[in-house]
Amino acid sequence: MTSASIVTIGDEILIGQVLDTNSLNLARALEEKGIHVSRMLSIGDNREDIKATLEAETARNAVVITTGGLGPTKDDITKSVLMELSGSKSCVEHPGQLEMVHRILKNRGLDVLPANLQQAMVPDTAEVIVNQLGTAPIMVFRNLPGGGTLYALPGLPHEAVGAIHDVLEDICSHQHLGKILHRSIMVYGIAESALSAKIAAWEDALPADIHLAYLPNPLTGIRLRLSCYSGEKADASERMEFQIATLKQLLGNLVYADADSDLETEVGRLLKESGKTLSAAESCTGGEIAHLITSVAGSSAYFLGSVTSYAVAVKEKVLGVPSSVIEKHGVVSSEVAAAMADGVRNLTGSDYAVATTGLAGPSGDGVNPVGTVWIGVAGPHGTSTVSRCYKNDRKRNIERFAASALDFLRIVLEKEL
Repeated sequence: MTSASIVTIGDEILIGQVLDTNSLNLARALEEKGIHVSRMLSIGDNREDIKATLEAETARNAVVITTGGLGPTKDDITKSVLMELSGSKSCVEHPGQLEMVHRILKNRGLDVLPANLQQAMVPDTAEVIVNQLGTAPIMVFRNLPGGGTLYALPGLPHEAVGAIHDVLEDICSHQHLGKILHRSIMVYGIAESALSAKIAAWEDALPADIHLAYLPNPLTGIRLRLSCYSGEKADASERMEFQIATLKQLLGNLVYADADSDLETEVGRLLKESGKTLSAAESCTGGEIAHLITSVAGSSAYFLGSVTSYAVAVKEKVLGVPSSVIEKHGVVSSEVAAAMADGVRNLTGSDYAVATTGLAGPSGDGVNPVGTVWIGVAGPHGTSTVSRCYKNDRKRNIERFAASALDFLRIVLEKEL
């Protein structure tokens, strides 16, 4: 299987001034083509570091892709390092890139300076893919001392992304590519450590060419990603589906999707397929549930609206929560969550409603622990509640409250629809 390394070059990345999205986009594109990304590295604008890193990476991998360090300023030294690394004796002018330099600068209303013209000068050991979006060429160095092929891309994200298609075409025409198959299932309602223990025997029995990764996220739960590095094996997909089916049987309703997805999408799918509608009443989540639901395209077909009932008075006057219930049980309680869900369902006329009341922090109510949330779901078959407690900061608690509410709603919908 062809392996690749991605190296981003620039002090701006190391000091946190610029977010490295190039590695993300390149890795996704490479994996889709069956090229296994073995390493991602970020290094500064230091000649010795650049040379040592590229020497090591071209020895380890068939393909190395760099981004950055190809601009017209003095700190852009990648090209000169590549000259040394590839044994280049001189630079030559590339007519295609020179034409692009003139065209781009003319379109921008800028003068063509000597530094710009230098962009079209490339080491005599390089092949060139003309950069259609910028002045720095995409350079290809084959048969480097380490044995690998190196692709030098500009660092500006739109230029790097724009180069991916041509770079992949070149890689595919020169490398023997295997097959990488990825499958995911989405899990919610269990801690990562508990999930690992629950599926330990299954995981230990996985074939050697199938690997499992745990990818947790407070809003989506845990994505379990199975990757099969199967080379030319034609049965890879069938074997992967067998493992997915076994895993779903082990986990039951902890699984909410058998592909990359999220809770709001799955809740929306259930409602849309059944022709049912939804409303929300939020206290501690402050509109986060409504935000997540309406982030899904087409949610207007099933989501009627929400009430952010942060104050007790709004709970009573708008949602109709009896003051006697609040006085007896407290705002953060099963009874209030149920009354809020019933209230907003009656107010909007929706088939289902979800409600939250809790303590996101940092202060509490003297009764419930900070991080407590009560969730209510009301529907044609009655009203159910559940409590959850998280030990995070305020922002993370709100995210977990909202996700837990969507998951509890999802479970009720799956049972009733």
